[in-house]
Amino acid sequence: MLLSNLETVPAHHIRQQLDVVYGSTVRSKHVGRDLMAGLKNIVGGELTAYTELLEESRQEAMNRMIEKAHALGANAVVGIRFSTSNIAQGASELFVYGTAVIVEPIQRIPDPFSA
Repeated sequence: MLLSNLETVPAHHIRQQLDVVYGSTVRSKHVGRDLMAGLKNIVGGELTAYTELLEESRQEAMNRMIEKAHALGANAVVGIRFSTSNIAQGASELFVYGTAVIVEPIQRIPDPFSA
């Protein structure tokens, strides 16, 4: 599956636009992670537990979007965007969406004057 945040896939032609596809996940903070993050806030630095949580969330949402695109017969998703929102105290949604398309490589005509 080709993925692009552009409206096209470089070196490909969109043969057919299928539909908007999306994936989402709602995650809550872990109590143990919250305690460690609170301590890290005092001394400063990256909150790696939250970085890992967000990375897992992004990947899960992307996988769900890709599954929907496959179900439509797409071989690419273009115009990919991410969005987040707070659902409840300590829980957030990560939402990803794009347009499922069928693309084909652009056929290049050889230049007869090139060596």
